[in-house]
Amino acid sequence: MKRAIILVLDSLGIGASHDAAAYGDEGADTLGHIAAQCADGGANQAAIRQGPLDIPNLSRLGLTSAWQQSTDKSTNYLPVNPHPEGLSGYAIEQSRDKDTPSGHWEMAGVPVPFKWGTFPTTVPCFPEQLTQAFIAQAKIPGILGNCHASGTEIIKRLGEEHIKTGQPICYTSADSVFQIAAHEQHFGLDRLLDISNIAKNLVDEYNIARVIARPFVGETTETFVRTSNRKDLTTPPIEPTLLDQLTVAGGTVVSVGKIADIFAGQGISESIKAENNMSLFDAMLSALNQAEDQTLVFVNFVDFDSHFGHRRDVVGYAKALEDFDKRLPELEAMMQPGDVALITADHGCDPTFPGSDHTREHVPVVFFGPDIRGRNIGARNSFADMGQTLAQHFGLQPLAHGTAIKP
Repeated sequence: MKRAIILVLDSLGIGASHDAAAYGDEGADTLGHIAAQCADGGANQAAIRQGPLDIPNLSRLGLTSAWQQSTDKSTNYLPVNPHPEGLSGYAIEQSRDKDTPSGHWEMAGVPVPFKWGTFPTTVPCFPEQLTQAFIAQAKIPGILGNCHASGTEIIKRLGEEHIKTGQPICYTSADSVFQIAAHEQHFGLDRLLDISNIAKNLVDEYNIARVIARPFVGETTETFVRTSNRKDLTTPPIEPTLLDQLTVAGGTVVSVGKIADIFAGQGISESIKAENNMSLFDAMLSALNQAEDQTLVFVNFVDFDSHFGHRRDVVGYAKALEDFDKRLPELEAMMQPGDVALITADHGCDPTFPGSDHTREHVPVVFFGPDIRGRNIGARNSFADMGQTLAQHFGLQPLAHGTAIKP
C-alpha cells in the first residue's frame, strides 16, 4: 500500500534564505528565535507554558537537525538529534514571493517564476477604479478599511461600524491578497462569499493571487471573533501539480483545512474543513484511517501562521508547537508499511520580527515512516524536491520540476 501525508506547519521557517535581505528578512529564524525566547524566559507565561521549548518527537524525527543544517548553528536551547529517525534537511524556495500559494504550489512541484501583484501601503491602498467597480458590482454602500492591516485588529476597530453601515471591511497585507471581513449574521455568510467572488474577478487584472473571505461573529469590539468559515479564492496553479498527477492516475487527494482553496480545487478529491490545529489533526487522522492505496492526505495547520506568526505571539506559537508535538505518536501509530509522512512549511513568519508579515526562510523537509531509514539530507535546491519525491513514492511520471530525494 502506498499512502502519503503532508503536514504543513504553516509559517515554520528554519532560518533566513540566502536572498532574505532582498525581502527585508535578513536574520529571520522562526523556529530558532522561538526556542531562544523560551530558553531565556521571554516566552514563559505560567497560564500558558514555561521553560525551554519542549518538542521531543519533532526533534526525534529530525526537525531540529533540519534547523541546524539550515542555520549551521548549535545551541543548548534547541537540542539536535544526531541520528534522526526521518530524512532530515531543508528546502530553499525558488518562487519569487514568500506567500502561501507560491510555497504550496512549489512543494507540489510547481515553482512560481514571477512576483504576484501587491497593493501599496498608502491609505487608501486600493486603486479607485477597483474600489468603485467592486462597490457597483457587489451592490454595497461602500467599503471600510482600504488599508494594510492585521485581520484581528481591523475587525475590532471597524466591526461595529460595519454592522451599522453594512459596508464590508476590505484590507490587504504585504502578500498578494484582497481580504474582505464581514459579520456572518448581520451581513450574511453567503453574501460575503458572493461579493468575494466578484472581487476575485476584479483583482485578476492586478495579478492578485487571492481574495480571502473573513467572516466573524460577536456584537461588540470585545466579543468579535473570526470563524472557521474562511474561504480563500485563489488563482489556479500555473502548471499541473503533484495533486493533478495523482488524481489523473486514479489516486485520491484529501484536502484538510485550506489546501483545496490554495489549489483552487484542482487535483482535490475530497475537502475537509476544521476549526483549529487540534481539530485539523483529528481530521487528518480520520482521513488517514479511511485512506486506501494511492491516497495523499494534505493538511495545513494554519494556526501557526494566522494566530501566532502574524500576531507576533511567541508564547502562543511555542505552545502550539508543543501541542502538535505531543500528538505525533498518534499519527505514527496509524502508519502502515508503505506509508510516508512529510513535515514541512510554506514560508516563515518569525514572531520576533517587527511588523506582521511573512519572512523569507528555508523550510524543513522531514520525511518519516515505517520504511524510512533516517539520515541528514542537507539542502534541497527547491521546495519542488518534496513533490518530486512523493511522485516517485506513488509511482507517477516525474514532475516537471524538482529532484527526488533518494530513500
